[in-house]
Amino acid sequence: MNKTHLRRMCVDDLDDVLNIENRAYPFPWTRGIFADCIRVGYACWLLEQKTQYSTQVIGYMVLSIAVGEMHILNICVDPLFQGQKIGRGLLTDAIRYGLKNKASMCFLEVRPSNKTALKMYMSHGFNEVGLRKNYYKNEGKREDAIVMAKTL
Repeated sequence: MNKTHLRRMCVDDLDDVLNIENRAYPFPWTRGIFADCIRVGYACWLLEQKTQYSTQVIGYMVLSIAVGEMHILNICVDPLFQGQKIGRGLLTDAIRYGLKNKASMCFLEVRPSNKTALKMYMSHGFNEVGLRKNYYKNEGKREDAIVMAKTL
């Protein structure tokens, strides 16, 4: 039987994280970005799946909490495991973490083209509160980011 659990990400995990990041996104975060997030103390979590024979990273998230606000910087599920509601579970875990750490609001940015993520965030009570023009890299141009928020 497969079991999953969350644990803190460390620098030694970055090969596994980058393997997923590079397969999941056309413009992935770099090793340096993840290392900086760990170094400055952001809440960096790995979702591992344990089987009888191995342990595998299947997702992760990076969260920042300050002054009563949480910002979801990155939630990612290994493309081989997408479509199994793992992202929903990570989002639920992120919200629980925010509540535990006294955050009253949660913010995130999402590409308008990422319809699956938009649907997931809206189903968790996030609402569009703004737009960041030309926020994301895209093929030969830039893509806006929808800013979403949820009261915790």
